[in-house]
Amino acid sequence: MTSTSTAGHVRAAGHGGGAEAGGPTGEAYVREWVHGWVVSRAAAPPEPRPWGWWVTVGLPQHVGRYVFGGIGEGVREEDVRAVTAAPAGRGTQLKIVADPARVTPWFAPGWECFDGDDWFMARDLGPADTAPGSVPDGYRLASWTRADVTRVVLTTATGDFAAHGQVGVCGPSAAVDQIETAEAHQRRGLGAYVMRHLHAAARAAGAERAVLACTPAGRKLYTTVGWHDVSPFTHARYVGTRD
Repeated sequence: MTSTSTAGHVRAAGHGGGAEAGGPTGEAYVREWVHGWVVSRAAAPPEPRPWGWWVTVGLPQHVGRYVFGGIGEGVREEDVRAVTAAPAGRGTQLKIVADPARVTPWFAPGWECFDGDDWFMARDLGPADTAPGSVPDGYRLASWTRADVTRVVLTTATGDFAAHGQVGVCGPSAAVDQIETAEAHQRRGLGAYVMRHLHAAARAAGAERAVLACTPAGRKLYTTVGWHDVSPFTHARYVGTRD
């Protein structure tokens, strides 16, 4: 484990869009996100399915998730209908890299979307992704790496939480995760600082690109630090059916 403490946020290819020249396909982005996310969250290894993966997470409100491997128009209606029609427990989630307007009509009863208007994004990592400069004035940085996961936390001089984020590295790719800035500390560049720190950590660990799923607010931040859109993103969960 390493740690530091210092004073002082184009659609891709495959099925459903065009990738950057020479870059991975959209389906490759999804595969990299699944494997990087389980590293970040210490979830169970992804279990392959014909349409994607099942991941056991093990939390009361998030027991596990289905993740579809297609993207955009490559997500097949028959697969979504079959998965959502199968028996499921509360706490089961569904992740699809496609527009909710396209895929939600295929859901069986008992499934609902949440966190609407989210996006899936990607970014290449290169030599320019070095550790950021001085910590923003008035804040302290703590950063540590354990088991291929680097975490970054910013606090005030008195120890109040300000911002955090983490990145899970899996081979040549990384999944950025859990980015958050406390409301009282927003619009001070903290999210961008955390992101640059995570870019550098992932690059140093051998990653050549990074992926993430984000909210509309996060999308604005990530665009400012070099990320590009891959596709709208659908989150859904099983809530059961009424008798």
